[in-house]
Amino acid sequence: MMPITWRKKAGIKYVYPSLWLLELGVFSLDESQDIQPFLAILCSKFMFVELRLNTKNKFLKSASLISKQFQYLDLKIGYEAILKGYNRNRKRELVKANKYHLIENWTDNPDKLITIFKENIAERVKGISDKDYANLRNLMNFSLKNGVGELLTIYDTNNKLLAAAFFLKHKNKVTQLVCASDISNRQNGVHTFFNDRAIFKYQPHFDSYNFGGSSMENIANYYVSFGSKTEKYQQIKYNNLPFLLKLFKR
Repeated sequence: MMPITWRKKAGIKYVYPSLWLLELGVFSLDESQDIQPFLAILCSKFMFVELRLNTKNKFLKSASLISKQFQYLDLKIGYEAILKGYNRNRKRELVKANKYHLIENWTDNPDKLITIFKENIAERVKGISDKDYANLRNLMNFSLKNGVGELLTIYDTNNKLLAAAFFLKHKNKVTQLVCASDISNRQNGVHTFFNDRAIFKYQPHFDSYNFGGSSMENIANYYVSFGSKTEKYQQIKYNNLPFLLKLFKR
């Protein structure tokens, strides 16, 4: 099975990387499944395709495939060993967080995350619509109701919201789907603190903590500073649009 997210504009059907989705691609009970026929059909049906595959899909050589990566922690080694693996900056940030007496909360409303995301992240991620936020709210509420999602919020001693993150739980893995923090309040170590609190909470019950990834060097290096490992996957980037449209959609 290969789920796709597509739209139609000016009579042209295209596949786009939907917000709040980390992995799509081919899903099969047979991990040796050849995904090339799926990709061939996909590119024959759509003139433009931009879509993440998943980590179980075998790496293929194609001009339409780009190598990407995400970072994850092995939780099986135990929290104390994980903590020792933090680099000097992460440990220093935790000392700051303890000095500021930051407060963790696991019972908040998803609207808290959406609010802090809009105030601090939205301007840097163009094209997020009200419908996208509604989709995120529905996703979080559905996941919370069915016991497969959890929301973490962090406050200071004045009850000011400093950060929020939403996690998805599946089998032996927990994944950080979306997070946001107050960019005007970074001196208190809050970003390191909320990741550490999530790692502490999930370590006894899960084998792997997925940071949600990034192929951007500075973000990837930040996640690696927790002692995480890097895993690669591929992204489809196929453009067969008419010449003039191709110039605007590279």
